[in-house]
Formats: sequence, structure tokens, C-alpha cells
Amino acid sequence: MTAITHTEGESNTSEARRAWAAKHPDAATRDLLRRDGEAFLHQSLSSPCVSTIAKAEGIWIEDTAGRRYMDFHGNSVHHIGYAHPRVVAAIKAQLDALSFSPRRFTNEVSVELAERLADLAPGDLGKVLFTTGGSDANEVALKIARAATGRFKTLSFWDAFHGAGFGSASVGGEATFRSHIAGPLLPGAEHVAPFNCYHCAYGHPGPEACALACAKMVDYVLEREGDVAAVIAEPMRAVPTVPPPGYWQAVQAACRRHGTLLIMDEIPTGLGKTGRMFAFEHDGIVPDIVTMGKALGGGILPIAAVVARRDLDVCGDFAIGHYTHEKNPVTARAALETLSVIEGEGLVDRAAELGRHAQGRLSEMVGDCAIVGDIRGRGLMFGVEIVSDRAARTPDRARAERIYYRCLEAGLSFKISAGSVLTLSPPLVIARPDLDRALQIVAEAIRAEAA
Repeated sequence: MTAITHTEGESNTSEARRAWAAKHPDAATRDLLRRDGEAFLHQSLSSPCVSTIAKAEGIWIEDTAGRRYMDFHGNSVHHIGYAHPRVVAAIKAQLDALSFSPRRFTNEVSVELAERLADLAPGDLGKVLFTTGGSDANEVALKIARAATGRFKTLSFWDAFHGAGFGSASVGGEATFRSHIAGPLLPGAEHVAPFNCYHCAYGHPGPEACALACAKMVDYVLEREGDVAAVIAEPMRAVPTVPPPGYWQAVQAACRRHGTLLIMDEIPTGLGKTGRMFAFEHDGIVPDIVTMGKALGGGILPIAAVVARRDLDVCGDFAIGHYTHEKNPVTARAALETLSVIEGEGLVDRAAELGRHAQGRLSEMVGDCAIVGDIRGRGLMFGVEIVSDRAARTPDRARAERIYYRCLEAGLSFKISAGSVLTLSPPLVIARPDLDRALQIVAEAIRAEAA
């Protein structure tokens, strides 16, 4: 059993959530939700849950009462949909052939996956280490940066998310993952404002000029600190927020001037989601280290990866990961087959095409709506910002929640980011008629709320 998680920033007792729960009187759902609430530690964005899942296949999830939803969230794991038959078959075959590999022994499938990722990554990104999750992958990347530079400080961005571990939460900037921790986080974790500042959002004095201004703040901090090991960032925020033109090129130039490594966290955005294999490719850069995960396991198994420049292979005398499942042949097989599906079915180009279509349709249907502040994204990671004042772009959480539950009732699940952004991230395999139906659901819910 998995759960449709409640929306980001939403109270577990919000009016919209209570109204949704009241519409589902079936005993099976009530009983499983009660057991979930009693069995799991409660935490934001997870338990307690708003509903249940009994089945997941393709773009669809189905609850214990037989209600079906298109899943436009999926925790960013479902690039190729749920239970893709090729990945399922590959996992079953691998279980029969070799189900586990102790860390000090290598195996063909894990080596093949490392080679495949090195081939996919641009530039000199060619040395790989596997972890079981994205948070761990980011912490490995930070260890590599420390070892390579002899420095311990990092620079990252407020509002960013890099995982829930102590190190990854320290460099992250979301209050949900920082504010509850008593005592200090990782020392030397400096933060600056993200690229979607006020001027970037409003286009003043223009995206290009603003990009340079925001990047100069990164340059300023790197110069003042003088000993920063790495800048770690999401190439495009999964909120979603797209960087202004030239921003990452300017940041990378600043990193090079100050001897700082650039780490790109591609855990939600990589593997084709934005219409390029890696989101940073939109911005004409190649980082020193890239991390990926989530969708790498085909929406079935947990696996993440760190891919570093070949000359950053400097940690041979100590353990930087040392994970029990570091070279697990079953998770590696799932990842290999997932990559084959993405490449073989042309899903990267498909994401670019469908993403353009989706944003265009949304602009036609609700672009002039008084409660829509912005429609933005890349590929099949796009969003609609819900506001109370279109001119001031004032976030409207209550309206966004009500729209969310209207859509859920109509058979569409997604998440709300940054309090009021309807964040839509469908699988890359979605059929255009299903995508159009989902967009219609969103548009109708927005229009109903505006009225």
C-alpha cells in the first residue's frame, strides 16, 4: 500500500482535506487510513494520508474502493509509468540469475549500468557510485567535493530541496526539512536567494540582466567566503521554476574563478523529464558532479547515482558511500531497463513535445484567468501558480487546495508546491488524449474556483 500524500504546505486538518475525506465513506478506505495513522510516525507530506492505493499501472493509480486517478505527481519516480512490463520482466529475470552482490564483489549488470550512465552524461562526467536514494547521493557528492578541494563549506539556495538526511537537509533550504531539527545542522552550509527572486519573477529589469544580478550574488559569496568546496543546486526547481537565461553559465564561471565545484541535483528533473536527458543541458553547462535518482529505478526499486568528472576520483583511501546495496544487481537491472525504455521509446523528445503542447493548452484555457499568476515549466514538469491578486502575484493557498481536491474528485492527482503552485508532472509515456483530459480537469477546476 502506498498513499496519495496531502498537498505541500497543507494542514492535515484543513477544511478542504476534511471535505475530501467526508466524500469517501467506504469501510475499506476508512479502516486502512486508520491503521496507517496508528502504525506510522506522523510527518508532514506523508502520514496521515488522504487516501489509499491498491494498484498502480501506467499513468494510473487505483484506491481500495476502485476509484482511479491519473497520477501527475508520483514522487517523480514514474517517468515510464508504473509497472512497465519490460522493467517488471527484467527484474524477475535478474532475481533468478543473481539477486544480490556483496559489496566487495562486482557483477556484470552493475558495471554495465555505471558504463551506461557515463556514456549518457556529457563532457568528462564518467566515474559513478550508486546509492539507495537521492539524499545519500547528494551527501556522497558533497564528500567528493570536500576531498577534492580540501574545503568543507558549501553554497546552496533557500527553498531548494536536496534530501532529508542531516547533510542534505543542511544544504537544502526548505523549512519543512530544517526547522524541526534541534541544534546545529552541517557547519559551513551557506545559502543565498534562489534565482526566482522578485525581479526574476516579474521580468524586471529583464530576465538576462536579472540572471547576471542573481549570479553575481553567488560570485560575491564565493569571493567573501574564499574557501567554498561546492555550489549544489537544482538546475530547474521542481516547483517548477525555470532559471533565467544565462544564469547557470554565470554561476559556473564564478565557481571556476574561485576553485569551487558545481554539483547539479538532477534527482527529480533528470532522465528526460524536462525534454532533455539532463535539465542542465537546457542551460549550456556541464557540472563537475551530477546526482540522479527517483525515476532511475523504473518506479519500482530505489536506486540513485552520483556521476563525477573522471579527475575527481580522489577518494580511494576512504569510504564515501559504502552502502550495503551499492552494487545490487536487481536495482541495477531495473535502472538499465528503464534507460533502455527511455531511449528506445524516444521519451526525451516526447517530453519536450508534449510539454510544449501542455503549456500552450493551459495558456489558452486559463492564461487570462484572474487567479492564475503564471504558467511555467519545461517538458513534462510544469505548473500553474494560483494567486489572489494577479498584479501582485499574491499566493492563494486556500484556493489552490480547493482546486486540488476538485481535480482529485475528477480523477487527477498531483501536488501543490510552494503553497500555491499546481505542479503537474505526468509520466513521459502518457497518451495525448489522457494529457488533454487532465488539462481539461485542471482548467475546469480553476475556472470553477475563479467563479
